[in-house]
Amino acid sequence: MVAEHGSHLKLPAVPERRNIRDHVAHALRAALIAGELRPGVVYSAPALAGQFGVSPTPVREAMLDLAKEGLVEPVRNKGFRITAVSERDLDEYTEIRRLIEVPLVGRITRTADRGELEALRAIAARIVAAARAGDLIGYLEHDRRFHLSLLSLAGNQRLVEVVGDLRKRSRLYGLNSLAEKGVLVASAEEHEQLLDLMLAGDAEGAEDCMRDHLGHVRTLWADRQVAADGASEASVGQADEAGHDGHALGNSEETHVD
Repeated sequence: MVAEHGSHLKLPAVPERRNIRDHVAHALRAALIAGELRPGVVYSAPALAGQFGVSPTPVREAMLDLAKEGLVEPVRNKGFRITAVSERDLDEYTEIRRLIEVPLVGRITRTADRGELEALRAIAARIVAAARAGDLIGYLEHDRRFHLSLLSLAGNQRLVEVVGDLRKRSRLYGLNSLAEKGVLVASAEEHEQLLDLMLAGDAEGAEDCMRDHLGHVRTLWADRQVAADGASEASVGQADEAGHDGHALGNSEETHVD
């Protein structure tokens, strides 16, 4: 299926004085991880560029960067198809993250400067604020910054890069529904709870909190993925029966794309 030109995604405007290609790649990656960009759907560079308010060139370049990460694949003369991620993939990504992040949190609790930990408080607050506002891409951006900044305090940049790559490859479907029901806020507040434990010097409690947090994220979003996939199939069928009437994200209207 090919996304229609009129399908509106929640993409932020490109700010001035910043590398446009990098900004677009980052915003698209966040939208992809959040499930705004749907697996199997082909998105054209010109259509996405129109939403960003930029020319198609940096969007194509950004999509090619995502293709190198395995997140999308080029479709000749049409655009880029979002690649799918299986439940097994997500389980394996989560397992690897647990193996890395849980013990690292314990180590950081024992060794990190308290001032460095306290500096993460502002980012944790932004995660909660974004969740309450339903700002999914903002939520994911602040969540990424929090986790990677926290792990960097262990002094092993390679581990930070591994976790960053795993986060890029994940898909978190149904965040809109979680935000509307307030469930996302509870998950967001776990970052503040984690910081409280670490600042109190409770390494074991911090490890348990991180383990639970990753488990909560995986189970909550896994359930939502099943629901979102079913809803997507239904909406596609309804759009076909109605002569492709509608402009919701991911409607399968065929259109000429570049």
